[in-house]
Amino acid sequence: MTDETGIELLNAEVPAGAYDALLARVLPQAAAHRPWEPSDGPLPALFVSHGAPPTLDHPEWLDDLYAWSRSLPKPRAIVVISAHWENAPLAISASSAGTPLYYDFGGFHPRYYTLQYRTPDATALAHRVAGAVARTTPLHQFASRGLDHGAFIPLMAMYPAADIPVIQLSMPGMDPAALFGLGQRLRSLREEGVLVMGSGFMTHSFEVLRNPRLAGHVRAFDQWAADALDRGDIDELAAYRHKAPASRVAHPTDDHFVPLLLTLGAATSPKEATTTIHRFVLGNSTRSIQVT
Repeated sequence: MTDETGIELLNAEVPAGAYDALLARVLPQAAAHRPWEPSDGPLPALFVSHGAPPTLDHPEWLDDLYAWSRSLPKPRAIVVISAHWENAPLAISASSAGTPLYYDFGGFHPRYYTLQYRTPDATALAHRVAGAVARTTPLHQFASRGLDHGAFIPLMAMYPAADIPVIQLSMPGMDPAALFGLGQRLRSLREEGVLVMGSGFMTHSFEVLRNPRLAGHVRAFDQWAADALDRGDIDELAAYRHKAPASRVAHPTDDHFVPLLLTLGAATSPKEATTTIHRFVLGNSTRSIQVT
């Protein structure tokens, strides 16, 4: 299956071949990425539409992710909240260096299950995250749980040198207001050079793959979200189930949209969101945003 530009995604001739090409081109310079300094001020908060293994077969999407990271100073550490990990009470992933990835997808070419993203020890980051969120909330660590694909797929393209400590934080639930509040508790980390990233998908409809006639509904939802972000209307976004057109088509489940509220909560100025990536892949919007 191809995207709207004709790029073959689900039956790539060389699985993850576009990612291999990215590594060959950028890895020598990736390690020399200028590190964040306090004079840079707080890093922005990001919402990334992460896709799945086929992201690694889309050269333009990978290039966009890499260019986005290069437009920012290299973070001292990264905290990711992914659509693919709901756990209550709140939990964090393993912090040991080189923890194996969690391949939480099925039905793909075997090559995707051999991909590695071995990040450095993140023990200090885990303690810092615990200090930020655990004052009023119990926090558990899953000592053997590696990053899931909502975390490692975009990070493989954004920071291909895998030289930044990363911790994944679970979503304790799908309530938009609660996730906005969790983001607020992470906000201070940005002042320390920590990148806070919500990872989901601006639309996440499998039905549009089966029935392309639904594409107009998906695009209507995407435009509604863009308009609400432009207005800085957090209440509208939080009430997307009741406010957005075709919300059940664009998001049959909540998990891929609500990380956006986490990102907005972590922002200093949540009413100042900028779209950094936007195209339709497999019928869905990859709109990704940056908020100061």
